[in-house]
Amino acid sequence: MQDKYDKRRLGGVNEKIVEDAVNAGYLQVDTDLLFFGRETRPIHKALACTTTPFIPGISGEEDKSLAFLASFGITPKREDKWRALRDLSDEEKKKLFSGLSDYLLSKGLPSDIAFGLIGNVYTLTKEEPWTPLRDAREFAVLLNAAGRMDKQGLGVAICMGDRGAALEQANEVLEEYRRTITKYLGWLNEKPGRIEELNNIYVVNGENFIDENIIGTISSILSSNLPNPEKPVVAFSIVPGEEVVKISARTLDILTSRGLNLGEIMRIAAEKYSGRGGGHDIAAGAQVPIANLDSFIKSVDQLVQRQLEATQYGS
Repeated sequence: MQDKYDKRRLGGVNEKIVEDAVNAGYLQVDTDLLFFGRETRPIHKALACTTTPFIPGISGEEDKSLAFLASFGITPKREDKWRALRDLSDEEKKKLFSGLSDYLLSKGLPSDIAFGLIGNVYTLTKEEPWTPLRDAREFAVLLNAAGRMDKQGLGVAICMGDRGAALEQANEVLEEYRRTITKYLGWLNEKPGRIEELNNIYVVNGENFIDENIIGTISSILSSNLPNPEKPVVAFSIVPGEEVVKISARTLDILTSRGLNLGEIMRIAAEKYSGRGGGHDIAAGAQVPIANLDSFIKSVDQLVQRQLEATQYGS
């Protein structure tokens, strides 16, 4: 959530850090397509690994990504060598972006969602090329994957400079993490009822299929990939061996700028139904007993409406 400024730019105090890093020669900032693996992966794999936004029929589907590229005359190989995003010409990138915009629109998604694919790219110039540590977002995703997959020690070792065994293991964990996310998103799309639209929110039912440690990632991805961006996403999954559910809520700046505070809503609703909750205005979470889930969801739906109406009418 730190690159939340215009064109996925780092801002605030982070902007000063970026300035220092650029001046010291450790960082390079460019505007480009934001595919995961832009430096390290063949372009069709980078496209298939893109989940923000989630591209139905392409995210997680390497063969369909290849066909999509071919339909625009973009050659994935040159002289028997796979091409990465950085190898594409400006003209090829324009074709790809235009094609993706039209494709997402054809799938019923908001017309401006494709602009989430373009933004500031941060390259760590002292890291070795062809590694996921070269791109700052890939580095961050690697650390996040290690934490989400309960391999926190790997992340710490990499931050302390291990570029050998720890990095190799972390890359394997990252692949598993990406496969897991794609599997969960595909599972949600298989059955429309797993994502329900209420009056003021979307409810994502992860049942006992989506891991509680990854439900937050899923809600973040969906928050910018559902038809109505003016409705927060409230996702939940059942905690194994316990009679509670873990809830993760996400929204976009368009609503927080109008006074919506998900952290406050999660806290109030959870406490009302024997749980606990809280967080930030844009990202929050809670845990409540399974028996109280339906009442909790209804309460959140009502609280979202009340907060937005209070701001609208100045009360």
